[in-house]
Amino acid sequence: MLNSLHVKNLALIEETEVHFDKGLNILTGETGAGKSVIIGSINLALGAKADKDMIRTGKESALIELVFTLDDAAQRERCLALGLEPEDDTLVISRKISSGKSMCRVNGETMTAKQLKELAEVLIDVYGQHEHQSLTAKKKQLEILDDFCGESLCRIKEKAAGEYKRYTELAKEWDGSDRDRTTREKECDLLTFECREIEEARPEIGEDETLEAEYRRMVHSRKILEGVTMARRLLGSTDGESISDLTGRALREMKSVEGYDDALADFTGQLAEIEGLVADLSRELADYEESLEFEPEVFDRTERRLDVLNHLKSKYGGTIEEVLAGKQSREERLDQLMHYDTYLETLRLNLEKAEKKLHASCEKISAIRKKQARALEEKMIQALHDLNFMEVNFQIRIESDPGKAGARGWDEVEFMISTNPGEPVKPLGSIASGGELSRIMLGLKTVMAEKDAIDTLIFDEIDAGISGRTAWQVSRKLALLGRDHQIICITHLPQIAAMADQHFKIEKKQTGHQTRTDITILEETESIEELARLLGSDLLTDAAISNAKEMKELARDTKQY
Repeated sequence: MLNSLHVKNLALIEETEVHFDKGLNILTGETGAGKSVIIGSINLALGAKADKDMIRTGKESALIELVFTLDDAAQRERCLALGLEPEDDTLVISRKISSGKSMCRVNGETMTAKQLKELAEVLIDVYGQHEHQSLTAKKKQLEILDDFCGESLCRIKEKAAGEYKRYTELAKEWDGSDRDRTTREKECDLLTFECREIEEARPEIGEDETLEAEYRRMVHSRKILEGVTMARRLLGSTDGESISDLTGRALREMKSVEGYDDALADFTGQLAEIEGLVADLSRELADYEESLEFEPEVFDRTERRLDVLNHLKSKYGGTIEEVLAGKQSREERLDQLMHYDTYLETLRLNLEKAEKKLHASCEKISAIRKKQARALEEKMIQALHDLNFMEVNFQIRIESDPGKAGARGWDEVEFMISTNPGEPVKPLGSIASGGELSRIMLGLKTVMAEKDAIDTLIFDEIDAGISGRTAWQVSRKLALLGRDHQIICITHLPQIAAMADQHFKIEKKQTGHQTRTDITILEETESIEELARLLGSDLLTDAAISNAKEMKELARDTKQY
């Protein structure tokens, strides 16, 4: 559930905080007051594209913060799957928008806009003013049916996706296998040559690294010799200027005075250790110096071997491991070509097997869809009756084409409807008006709400194109939906506003040369006055107030029923 919304410096909003409750939360206000900005801010916090022009004039940044309570175990599991651990079942989502960049955080941890969108799918469902238009697309209708089918279909679709990938890979290989004998022989000759080239070189893993180290040492042997010789001389020369001589003199001086103070014994001991270390290091450098004899034959042999290995790596892979793996793959391909008829037959059988598996999954997908389509039809007809479609016929047409088998099956889904008695069903998009589509979408949301774990539903002006008795039926449906879900709804209709469990008023105010949008929660009396305004009364007359009170009482009685 969405507990609160905090917005600062966004569009016309200077700063506001709204606390929502369970049930039906209604937002009303004059056109242009900023109602859609409220819904837009929620979308922004949940990863929608942000624009620096949204920042309030004169301000450097905008801030939106949402506080959610996770009331459902499925929601908590989904959050954990996204790497989020809610604190006391609470999620605090914040987004800061500035001219430079946008920053998103969840419980203090930075998240990308993409991650926020994934999280939004768990927490909230926003129905925008124009979303009903997408309902006419067959792709959208297929998605709705699949969502209604639930987890059983999801598992089979995942299986089908893997099978389709395997089938397409084999089909691509089969399409590329149609080669004449001459082409195959040329490929065999090339593969044989390449395998022989690698085999004769006999590369070993790590060999190139060892040889490169040796080669580097030999190339720089003269410079190394000069450095080592100088270091050895400094450590132990015979001219009295070496470190060995100096440490020896220092040790003798300390020994001559250590009897006068016990503390000097430690210094003497350290000097003795240093003298020993210098002597050992000098001997080791001398041994290393003797080993630095440059051997031209060894150098040439190392250089030639490195050339061979580098040639293999440049031709067959960047590493010896890749070269050896390339040799194995070429040997396998060569074996295929040498036994081409057997290879083709095996490929054909594997392709047929993959196709059968895919078709079997598609059949299961189609069977589930057709079964659940009947259930969805029944629920939708009932939901549409509740929304004042008295003589409605709703059908889901499913056409299966095995030639179109894919990751999501082979079905084409289309919603068909007739809203008038005696008229045949036709595609939804060809006969439904804007107002009818809004109601149909509400019916779908109502039906789907029984299936998913999303607790919060937002409707931005779902009342478009309706009025009178139909508006009252829509309000009843929203109130019913609000028994088990949190509903946040923007409306211009008093019939819907009257059903509010919480009523918010959004209004535009001007202070000096600045305009701002405020949102306030209305008490009972204030709500009745707002209803009177929505009924079309500029002046709050006794008749208008009485009418609003009557509508409020009727709504209260309806919700109790």
